[in-house]
Amino acid sequence: MDNQYKDIACYHTAALLPVSDLLFVFPYLQYLQCKTTKSLRLDYLGDRKQIERDIRHGAFFMTNHRDIVMDAAWLSFLLRKRYLIRPYMGVGDNLFAKKWIEVAMRFNRCFAVKRGCGAHAQLENARKLSAYIRYLRGRHKSIWLAQREGRAKDSNDLTQTSVLHMLTMDNPDFFEAVKTLNICPVSISYEYDPCDFLKAKEMQFRRDNPRWHKTKRDDVESMATGIKGYKGRVVYRLTPSINTEIDAMLAAHPEYRTLPHSEQAQQVCNLIDRHIHLGYEIFDRGTEFDSYIESRIAKIDIPDKDEAFLREKLYEMYRNPVINHQKAVQTANC
Repeated sequence: MDNQYKDIACYHTAALLPVSDLLFVFPYLQYLQCKTTKSLRLDYLGDRKQIERDIRHGAFFMTNHRDIVMDAAWLSFLLRKRYLIRPYMGVGDNLFAKKWIEVAMRFNRCFAVKRGCGAHAQLENARKLSAYIRYLRGRHKSIWLAQREGRAKDSNDLTQTSVLHMLTMDNPDFFEAVKTLNICPVSISYEYDPCDFLKAKEMQFRRDNPRWHKTKRDDVESMATGIKGYKGRVVYRLTPSINTEIDAMLAAHPEYRTLPHSEQAQQVCNLIDRHIHLGYEIFDRGTEFDSYIESRIAKIDIPDKDEAFLREKLYEMYRNPVINHQKAVQTANC
């Protein structure tokens, strides 16, 4: 591999990964599965055989984003067990808060998505990341990337057009560039989000001080809470590649090929979002859910604590996936 990717690429550890999985990664993830989940399931939306064909040719798994570490870790774990593949995973370099974390992540096929730099450097980093992803896909490697930068704190999962802009940089034919990626949307559903109270706290901080920014310590706390916290039932639902739907969309609307790049990207984002929203697992959390919300508010210890605001934000996190799922179902039935 060209040294131009050295600062963002994962480590070359293919020969060591099976040993690492058997001795360290699998035992720890199985331990977490027993201690932090009621169940962990890999499921499908659509033609399972088509999904498996997509995986054999290398898939670009694009998911909603709930947890900093576990979203990618569980997916990698499930795919490794069922299909013997280990996707390459894009993670924000802000998560490399400590050197040992960076080493562990890069060892486990994580590559860096650089953030927090000036406009010119950001453009160059995006161009380099786009080229690295094309390098991996050119070798039929599977990749995981979240649909947006950072987690959707309110669980209103919408794909950012900027992600697709980055992935298709320097390619004049946007739709063909997207098809080369072979995007397979994946819905991630947690019955309980262990970081929900931290997200609500962050939303009050941002409301009260628009200039507020998370620290490295905040990221480490979120990582630790997401790893160790209870999640209840967890479902990953895979869908087939959107390539066939892109072809059908362009056949029905050939004028889309002449749209501005931003509008083309939005059309593809809509396809991804529809799959993710349809794939949600809708949980019945029972009559004790109100008590659960109150227990999460009690964990928040901040000055000028606005309990009414925090309560609304916590309910919103769990309500938005239900609303988006219902809208997607209605659209699919039309």
